[in-house]
Amino acid sequence: MDYINAFWVGGLICALAQLLMEKTKMMPGRIMVLLVCSGAVLGAFNLYQPFQEFAGAGASVPLLGFGNVLWKGVKESIVSDGFIGIFMGGFKSSAVGISAALIFSYLASLIFNPKMKK
Repeated sequence: MDYINAFWVGGLICALAQLLMEKTKMMPGRIMVLLVCSGAVLGAFNLYQPFQEFAGAGASVPLLGFGNVLWKGVKESIVSDGFIGIFMGGFKSSAVGISAALIFSYLASLIFNPKMKK
């Protein structure tokens, strides 16, 4: 059942983002920012953790999950480091995911020979 919940919740999040792209004049970058900020706000109100426990990877992999990771990192860093934690926490908590994205995209560019659009 975990796989089914992850599939339909992740699909619903992606479908809602696609609807925003198709039916509004919002640019994809703004929609991505909206998703990240929504995840952070849901995390701030302690609504994201029960949602993530229900949906598993369907909630933690999309951009909503990234916003929640940023929020959790900032919250933990404020407790341990004080005010400066506002600036450090997001970087500490998301460093592994961002590094993996950069490394894998670089490897993909070596394998698949990217081309510039004309």
